[in-house]
Amino acid sequence: MHILVTRPEPAASQTAERLRTLGHAVTVDPMLRIAPTAPTLPEGPFDAVAFTSINGVKAFALHPQGPDFFHLPAFAVGPRTSKEARAIGFANVTDCDGDASALAGRIAGALPAGAKVLNPAGEDRAADLQALLAAPGITLELAIVYAAQPADALSEEARAALASGTVTAALHLSQRTVKTLLKCVAAAGLNDRLIEVRQLCLSEQVAEPFVKAGLKVEVATAPNEDALLALL
Repeated sequence: MHILVTRPEPAASQTAERLRTLGHAVTVDPMLRIAPTAPTLPEGPFDAVAFTSINGVKAFALHPQGPDFFHLPAFAVGPRTSKEARAIGFANVTDCDGDASALAGRIAGALPAGAKVLNPAGEDRAADLQALLAAPGITLELAIVYAAQPADALSEEARAALASGTVTAALHLSQRTVKTLLKCVAAAGLNDRLIEVRQLCLSEQVAEPFVKAGLKVEVATAPNEDALLALL
């Protein structure tokens, strides 16, 4: 199969390598470009750190105050995020193996009411972790440590692959990349080609813009990359 990968780098190249190992041809065209920021972090003390994405971990590693938090327990939304948290210096990492709801549930089960958690994240988030933790009485302090800039056009390689009809499937891990892809495809006049591509989505939330646009989608049985690739 020829698969289009739209997630940001460096994760896009990592996914592409997995796909090539499985024997697929791959075109990588990130629909978002990640740019770390360096805001002053909220005042503590904190009881833990929560990561909702691997990009949040990578950006936090570059933040000048980041190492000050490595002694705290960290909760990560999934296995790749938890692996990256360990790699940057966190020793106590809980892999929540799911989505934001699973992350909130593990935090609520491990920390007492009144605990304070730092959430290094991006400007746009798929779920409101703060709201999910409000019921058990845990305070979440958000720190915007990276910005995701949408692409303004398809890459030449992606445009040519779609125009020729060689792309058979596309992987989608965030709603914002889906929305950006739809805009770029429309601008390139390739809507008819996109209809022919299998749209493989991490979750129903990710798939929503495709559904609204009238495209057929396939949704992973669990919100992780292994389940997404299993759709192939």
